[in-house]
Amino acid sequence: MSALYSRVAFVGLGLIASSMAHAIRRAGLAEQMSGTARSSETRAIAREIDLVDLVCDTAAEAVAGADLVVLCVPIGAMERIAQEIAPHLAEGATVTDVGSVKQAVIDAVAPHLPDHVQFIPGHPLAGTEHSGPRAGFAELFDNRWCILTPPEGHDPDALDRLTRFWQGMGANVDLMDAAHHDLVLAVTSHTPHLIAYTMVGVADDLRRVTDSEVIKYSAAGFRDFTRIAASDPTMWRDVFLTNKDATLEILGRFTEELFVLQRAIRQGDGALLHDYFTRTRAIRRGIIEAGQDTDAPDFGRIKT
Repeated sequence: MSALYSRVAFVGLGLIASSMAHAIRRAGLAEQMSGTARSSETRAIAREIDLVDLVCDTAAEAVAGADLVVLCVPIGAMERIAQEIAPHLAEGATVTDVGSVKQAVIDAVAPHLPDHVQFIPGHPLAGTEHSGPRAGFAELFDNRWCILTPPEGHDPDALDRLTRFWQGMGANVDLMDAAHHDLVLAVTSHTPHLIAYTMVGVADDLRRVTDSEVIKYSAAGFRDFTRIAASDPTMWRDVFLTNKDATLEILGRFTEELFVLQRAIRQGDGALLHDYFTRTRAIRRGIIEAGQDTDAPDFGRIKT
């Protein structure tokens, strides 16, 4: 595939940015890549592994001359970064992001960008519990979804180019309204993470179960909770603070469902439990049939 951008600039060099860099190289989607990170240690690692062609000490340097700028920082840092890079953005450049909340990012970034750039927020639905520039790999986005939330009045050519860019990295692309995106992700990602954090916290608090027993006897369910709960704490703090309304709405629905199951268990209502679990099992089959996971033993997870 021929290059779609002459220079792609990353602000933030964690898992997503590093995976994008590898995927871009794999498909030849950019002639050059630049990047920066707040931490000097992260920048040093990026230079050591030749993650991008040019590692810069500031965001202003990194975005200069880039025709695609990708914001890969925690949502709470988006506004500060937007203010910093705005005077240095090339005319006609596209600015996008990879944040898992969209309306808050739009509110933080859009007011600070000049009229001569296109802002098309995005969210690749891919990740692992690992972080940092060494964590990335080119296959992260293969057959995963990337949701773009273009604003009213966007340039259709810029959107088409960014769509083909994500497709070139192996992703499927869908378009969505920002508010709807935030509600969908509250169901599929944000609330499940909150539940995982809570369950691991319960195990930590329940002193009748010792630490050694929790670790030694971790069956698949609790083990997968701990995998989710190992995700970046800064990122998830920002997610819950910036997608508060949607998360609380889904959490309320979850609480209602939990009360139904509690009552069924208390009353010995086996029929309700069986019907409920049958319906939820069908969701799992749908995920596998859509190619978003595998039915291999242990979910195909690599044992470490």
